[in-house]
Amino acid sequence: MHNPLDSAVLDEALENVHRAGVPGLFAEVRDGDRTWHGAAGVADLTTGRPVTVDMKHRVGSVTKTFTAAAILQQAESGTISLDAPIGTYLPHLVPGLRGQTITVRMLINHTSGLAEYLPYAYTSLAAFPDLARTTPESFDNHRHTRFDRTDLIEFGVTAAAFGPPGGTPGLYSNTNYLLLAALLEHVTGTTAEDCITENVIRRAELHDTAFPTGPHIDGPHSHLYESWFGKIDPPRDYSDFDMSYVGPSASLISTVTDLNRFYAALLSGRIVTPASLAAMQQTTQVISQELTAIPYGLGLHPTHSPGRETFWGHGGTVWGGGTLAMTRADGQRQLAVALNLQRWNTLDPTGRPEPHPIDKALATFYDLALYA
Repeated sequence: MHNPLDSAVLDEALENVHRAGVPGLFAEVRDGDRTWHGAAGVADLTTGRPVTVDMKHRVGSVTKTFTAAAILQQAESGTISLDAPIGTYLPHLVPGLRGQTITVRMLINHTSGLAEYLPYAYTSLAAFPDLARTTPESFDNHRHTRFDRTDLIEFGVTAAAFGPPGGTPGLYSNTNYLLLAALLEHVTGTTAEDCITENVIRRAELHDTAFPTGPHIDGPHSHLYESWFGKIDPPRDYSDFDMSYVGPSASLISTVTDLNRFYAALLSGRIVTPASLAAMQQTTQVISQELTAIPYGLGLHPTHSPGRETFWGHGGTVWGGGTLAMTRADGQRQLAVALNLQRWNTLDPTGRPEPHPIDKALATFYDLALYA
C-alpha cells in the first residue's frame, strides 16, 4: 500500500532535524505525480539567511553513481569489459599481479582490496594525514591544494592492501573510483568529467548538476559547517574547497530536484540498459567509511527493512555537507535531502560516535519520507 504525501508531517519532521542541531537542511520527496519540497533553518549562521530547496549543494559520493553509470555505458558499447583486469587498460597505475587480478567490476563494487588514500590509516601517504590524528588542521592546510589525481591513485595502490582482489567484505575506497575516472579518460580520450557530463548528466536532462571548476560553488548555496566529531567548535565553514582531493569520486554539485530526476532516469532504464541496471543492483558486502558492513552494488546501494520496499541510491559527505538520495525500485517514491553540517557526533573513549539527537531526528524524517 502506497501512502500519499503528508506535507504537514514532513514539514514538522524536517524542522525537528533543524531543532536537533543541523543549521539548515532541505529536501524533495516525490510520490508519483506529487512532490513535496521542504527547507528548515539557515544557510548562513552569521546572517541568518535561510536555506531554500533550490540551492546548489556538494553531493559527495552520490557522484559515484554517475561515474559508475558512465563506466557501464562504456561496457555496453564494448569499449571495456567489466571482468577484464584493470591492468589491461592502466598497467602504469596498477602494475604487477594486482593489475592482472583486480577487475573493473571489483573497482565499481569496492571489492578490489585497494586501500583508501584519504584519511585514516596511511599517515605517511594520505592526502590529509592530519586526519589520522583526528585533528582538523588538514582542512585548513589543504583548502586550496590542487591534488594530482595520479598521485592520489598511487597513494592508494602502494598502501597496504585491505584484502585480496575480489575478497569480501570489500572496503569502500575512493581509490577505486579515481581509477575508474582514469579508465574513462583512457578509453574516451576526454576527461572523466566531460565524459560523465555528456553521457550521464545531459542524458538525464539535469540542468543544475556539474563538476566544480574551482573551489567555489556557483549559484545560490549554503555554507557548509564541519564539526569533525566536536573537535571544531563552533563548526567551521568549508563551503569553499578545492575538490581535487576526490575528483569524479565525490565532487559533483547538484540540487535535490536534479538528484531525484537522475535516479528516476537511471532506474527507468534511460541512462543504462536494463541488463546494466540489473548488474548495478547485484550487491556484495562492503565495509563503509563508518566501519559498518553494507550491501553495495555497482555504484548503488539499497536500503530496506523487513516487510518494506527496497530503495536504491547513494549517500555522500564532504567537509561540512551531507546528502542522501534514494529512489524506490519502481521509481515512484523518491527522497533527496541535503544538510549543511557533518560529523556532529562526539566520540567516546573507544573512538566510536556518541548518540546525538540529530541521528534520531534524521532517522524519523527518512522513515516518513520513504514510507509514510
